[in-house]
Amino acid sequence: MEEHTATVKNQEVEKRCAFAYEIVGTMVTALVFLAVVFCFLFRVVSVDGDSMLPTLMDQERLLLTCGYSAPQHGDIVVVSRDEKEPLIKRVIACAGDTIVIRDGVVVLNGAVLDEPYLDSATITDAGIFETEAVVPENCFVVLGDNRENSHDSRAIAVGFVDMKDIMGKIVCRIWPIDKFGSVA
Repeated sequence: MEEHTATVKNQEVEKRCAFAYEIVGTMVTALVFLAVVFCFLFRVVSVDGDSMLPTLMDQERLLLTCGYSAPQHGDIVVVSRDEKEPLIKRVIACAGDTIVIRDGVVVLNGAVLDEPYLDSATITDAGIFETEAVVPENCFVVLGDNRENSHDSRAIAVGFVDMKDIMGKIVCRIWPIDKFGSVA
């Protein structure tokens, strides 16, 4: 009888262990899956400088999605620049749009662009966008929100940004924690 009771107890322990191993295995698989998905679809980027003030502050951390469709007007994106630091800028114009910067404002497709996020006028550098320009296919015009201190499409070195150079779109701010959430 004692032998039968011990056998039943051993079977119960084995069942519990098998169940625990199954749960742990499922959790490890799920964590690995989530880590792989996160690594391929998202990245954390840091703001470096004041070119996106007042929207983004220096040293804030942002979540960037790499799996997305083409950027839209107003999206904040990260632009790769070969061996230089990437740029974090706002998409102002997309392929086929006409753009001109006149009297301190951006005129997009014949209408003055409403930009409530700006603190200053939009100036041009070396005449770029002082005459109407059409954005080429697969390209974008990106500008910083701090137009007085932003290296963006107004600079000859940046100009029109090709879609292949856009690393991704900003999804949300993750640091500092008290500012966690979407960015406009």
